[in-house]
Amino acid sequence: MPAAPATPIGQALGRLPTGLYIVTTLDGGRPVGFVGSFVMQVGIEPPLVSVAVGKSRGPLAALRASRRFAVSILDKSSESVMGRFFRKYEPGAGPFDGLALEHGPGGMPLPSEALAWVECELRGEFEGGDHVIVFGEVSAGAQRREGEPAIHLRKNGLGY
Repeated sequence: MPAAPATPIGQALGRLPTGLYIVTTLDGGRPVGFVGSFVMQVGIEPPLVSVAVGKSRGPLAALRASRRFAVSILDKSSESVMGRFFRKYEPGAGPFDGLALEHGPGGMPLPSEALAWVECELRGEFEGGDHVIVFGEVSAGAQRREGEPAIHLRKNGLGY
């Protein structure tokens, strides 16, 4: 879907920096995931994160069914992982083919190249316009190496 023309509101929203993440879960034992940019920590005790998932995204149903998900935080050296999730694939193929994965304690798939990760248990959701905001309680996580997370600014905050 093409982005809406840049309006003053869109330009202003585009200046809100977002991180670059791979959000993963399992669908019948198969890894599924998507590039997430609307992710943030929303609680400390217990640690909670929110992820906005487009209502039309396929992994939303899998995330709801598994009740668990992981967020892998990308940095400059792991941004190439993101491109795998934007490509079109032949039936039966997908972004996880040939991708080095680890699994969190709860079984969630984690791209090995990511800077850091958190694994979450679904605690609730909120319908918000064209997205569903899911809330997860962080049950495990780790930083794999030193580095700065990748940050993204959009030209128009009213489109990807």
